[in-house]
Amino acid sequence: MGWAIALHGGAGDIPVTMPPERRQPREAALRHCLDIGVDALKSQKHALDVVELVVRELENNPNFNAGKGSVLTNAGTVEMEACIMDGNTKRCGAVSGLTTVINPISLSRLVMEKTPHIYLAFDGAEAFAREQGVETINSSHFITPENIERLKQAKEAKRVQIDYSQPIQKDVEKELPAASGGSQLGTVGCVAVDNQGNLAAATSTGGLVNKMVGRIGDTPIIGSGTYANNLCAVSATGKGEAIIRHTVARDVAAVMEFKGLSLKEASAYVVEECVPRGNVGLIAVSASGEVTMPFNTTGMFRACATEDGYSQIGIWTSVE
Repeated sequence: MGWAIALHGGAGDIPVTMPPERRQPREAALRHCLDIGVDALKSQKHALDVVELVVRELENNPNFNAGKGSVLTNAGTVEMEACIMDGNTKRCGAVSGLTTVINPISLSRLVMEKTPHIYLAFDGAEAFAREQGVETINSSHFITPENIERLKQAKEAKRVQIDYSQPIQKDVEKELPAASGGSQLGTVGCVAVDNQGNLAAATSTGGLVNKMVGRIGDTPIIGSGTYANNLCAVSATGKGEAIIRHTVARDVAAVMEFKGLSLKEASAYVVEECVPRGNVGLIAVSASGEVTMPFNTTGMFRACATEDGYSQIGIWTSVE
């Protein structure tokens, strides 16, 4: 048995023509966060500590849709959500509707450890954050010029899709996928198994570009966007409504348990056979140190490493 780790920065309609100035910072961030996770596992940190550490780093990077880089609601506000789960105990914590918490993943862990509950949201979650003394900041910190522009493009794309009497402008056409989730940045997550066989999963997101205020996606829902048990740990990304409908993360574990499939077989089955194409990607590790990162979207920002020296950083299937 050896350690293994995987992380993602979102799956979706990521164009292969993405210019280097947009692609390279994301690849560098994946590499940096992978190195942090590997170093933590090599220093014998518990898998739960590792996934929190890595996701915090991803939340702090504005190139991904979580924390600092969170996309905006249709009202131009930010509503972040996150979830963390310990596989061996099935203890878990989740948060939604955060507007001031710098690292939502750490608040979700506090929900798990400091309350009798699993899920806190909106005003209650914000009050709990203040009570616990976690780092907060004015919500304007999260409202970046890039995400203001993404919201504008998403609203324009939606208007163009509905108003067929208007010509589709070239720049808007290119950004149409942003109306359904943002084509070039996404949810972040990390899964890990340590040398003691402890499994953990963590996921964090700003949600959907131009989402309705109050919308909750798959990320904080146990068994949909995040799940871990004694067999595997899974973090999903893609279109939240589809991931919720198909209970993606839990299904991977269930197929392993009830069909006796390996992690790779179970994950491939869920991604390819259970969820419509263009909707999902996931990262997963097993108790035995397997790792897999399948997706049925155009691409998925992803990275992984195992104790035996294997590592990978990729975006698309055909150009890795």
